[in-house]
Amino acid sequence: MMKQVLVGLAAAATLALNPVAAQDLNEINFGIISTESSQNLKSDWQPILDDMGKKTGLKVNAFFASDYAGIIEGMRFNKVQLAWFGNKSAMEAVDRASGEVFAQMVNVDGTQGYYSHLIVHKDSPIKSLADVLQQGKNLSFGNGDPNSTSGFLVPSYYVFAQNKVEPKTLFKLTRGANHETNALAVANKQIDVATNNSENLEKIRVHLPEKFNDIRVIWTSPLIPMDPLVMRKDLPEAYKAKVRDFFVSYGTANQQEKDNLLKLNKLSGFKASTNAQLIPIRQLELFKNRNKVDGDVNLAAAEKQTQLAAIDKQLAALTVK
Repeated sequence: MMKQVLVGLAAAATLALNPVAAQDLNEINFGIISTESSQNLKSDWQPILDDMGKKTGLKVNAFFASDYAGIIEGMRFNKVQLAWFGNKSAMEAVDRASGEVFAQMVNVDGTQGYYSHLIVHKDSPIKSLADVLQQGKNLSFGNGDPNSTSGFLVPSYYVFAQNKVEPKTLFKLTRGANHETNALAVANKQIDVATNNSENLEKIRVHLPEKFNDIRVIWTSPLIPMDPLVMRKDLPEAYKAKVRDFFVSYGTANQQEKDNLLKLNKLSGFKASTNAQLIPIRQLELFKNRNKVDGDVNLAAAEKQTQLAAIDKQLAALTVK
């Protein structure tokens, strides 16, 4: 009798620690980061999620939040089992939300990257990054979501850290928003300069051509790896395999799938990927932190050297990989 009780307690403990195992996984939540309005995102993603439901036998629900952190936290607390992330938010999901990268988007032309931009209104006197840095005190700035790769992390390093400036001190006004909101704010002359990316600008060009025509790009980043898809590590292996197979094969079966991918983000499909995709983004984050420590005049010399050595060690470990 006691043995049966102990077995029952052990089983209950297992279910408590692994909530996925407690479900029969009849349905699953797919997190979608807030790059633009939920209405637009749902329109683009729903056909693919519907196809996923048909092919995997799962009921697939779109899960939205007002910012990237909401999707990360959703995965952390198992309210989200799968998600589309940018590389920066994927890194956060892997590090603190039991996530693992399993696929990567591929552009319709076969390329596996996109670009971060700084944008201004077409009539703006600002012509270059040098103008932004010189005239920042007179400019309002639209930064991206703190967990956005192209809207925040990439410009944080290449635009600001490398020029040893901080947005909050460089500009007269700084605010954060998603890509679409920043693009429209620039087009409507509500803000002087903002971050954006090549994917979102292409969507603006297609859906709001009159606004796109009012936007001018003044800075372009190095190539950023295409966005990853992330799943919780504790999903049963059989379901992981179903999900991987669905995405890697999607767009190869029929024209409707190809059309869905084109509508989504001008994609040709998805390729298998791993957490190794995030290494360049981790390097960017470490470089940014290194510059911040190196420029901290209030940090004691010995402590500064200790922190710099620790960052350099982390960078070296990533390089070895």
